[in-house]
Amino acid sequence: MADSQSRSKPEEEAEVWRAPVKSRSIPSGLFPSSNNKILGAKPGELLIEAARRNNTDLLQEVIDSAGSAEKAAILLNETKTVLGNYIYHEAALRGNYDIIDMLLDQDGFECDPINRTDGDTPLHSAVRYINTLPTSSDNTEFASGLIEMMIDAGSDPRIRNKAQLTPAQLVDPTNTELRRQLQDAIEIAQNAGDFVVADDEVVEEEDIPEEYEGSDSDFDPEEFKRA
Repeated sequence: MADSQSRSKPEEEAEVWRAPVKSRSIPSGLFPSSNNKILGAKPGELLIEAARRNNTDLLQEVIDSAGSAEKAAILLNETKTVLGNYIYHEAALRGNYDIIDMLLDQDGFECDPINRTDGDTPLHSAVRYINTLPTSSDNTEFASGLIEMMIDAGSDPRIRNKAQLTPAQLVDPTNTELRRQLQDAIEIAQNAGDFVVADDEVVEEEDIPEEYEGSDSDFDPEEFKRA
């Protein structure tokens, strides 16, 4: 029987992929930059691999090979696993900050895809990951930064999954800081429409003061807006 020192390189690489998830490392040179292929893998398979392993180099290779920003966006938004998770879910379920940051920088990237099993958005998935982390100041800071980045990029904290739960309602009850952060984000999103943000906003009939309704006065909606 051959000893460990006589194993071939393919056998060594196979051992890496059989290792437990948390201890896996990617052997250098395993992802050839010349053809973006891992043993004939398709672009969608490469994207899933990149999302799961926080491999930004592989993600960039697939994006570059798409040919245009529009084609890259379609590929990023439509790629799913056999279980119905989009690549954003796959990254969020593992807390892969670098990949998420890179995905959110892509033009046309969908921030709220819904997965098939639970009806979760990636924000739900990120909360599920955070719930598995031990309590520490570093993890609290990481969780806050991850959720803030996702919401700032467009993830909607108001969306409910199949269980009718928002991401805030999925948070571990002991993690009061994260729950408060998500609840605050919901309030901001809900109140966003209550403010005048454009100079050319049309004044709706219900916005006209009662004393002017049905009168013959020279009511000027524009003047009302400036009041």
